[in-house]
Amino acid sequence: MKHLEIVIVSEYNPEWIKEYDHEKMKINSALRDVILSIEHIGSTSIPGLGSKPIIDIMVGVSDLKQIAETQIIRLEQIGYEYVFKSDFPERRFFRKGKWRAGTHHLHIYKYKDKNWINNILFREYIKKDTRMLEEYFNLKKKLEQQYKHDRVAYTAGKSKFIERIIRMAMEDKELIKHLEEGNSF
Repeated sequence: MKHLEIVIVSEYNPEWIKEYDHEKMKINSALRDVILSIEHIGSTSIPGLGSKPIIDIMVGVSDLKQIAETQIIRLEQIGYEYVFKSDFPERRFFRKGKWRAGTHHLHIYKYKDKNWINNILFREYIKKDTRMLEEYFNLKKKLEQQYKHDRVAYTAGKSKFIERIIRMAMEDKELIKHLEEGNSF
């Protein structure tokens, strides 16, 4: 039997950033021995952009092998459950909240690898281009109606747009220079 999760795209909520800041402190403490950087990613990190109200957090480490039993236990103690995903060997994924009803997603990548950079590029490009922000929100609302009970299809429906934004961001010399100067990658 297929498990259903209703997809609801909410209006932007400034509390999302406060919630990230609250979790950031706890995650920094739990991963104090391996963390190199932590970022708020995804739609909840972009002021003005509506989203599913799930806070996406990205942690960078020098090697994914550092996320061992000790770190997994520490994350469990602050409410994050490790979710093994064999189809994503370049990431360690943790969920806070119940299955199919998570409130926070923690993505751990090798610091400054392709996944790290792509997440930063997408976030920063959407922040600076209000037309793309509006286009993305409209796409999300359309997909919400189309795939109300199928989060996998909803997520897949966004992939071409996300890939296009990352390509545009890679060609934006001003953005790249700004990110390099800020040591984001």
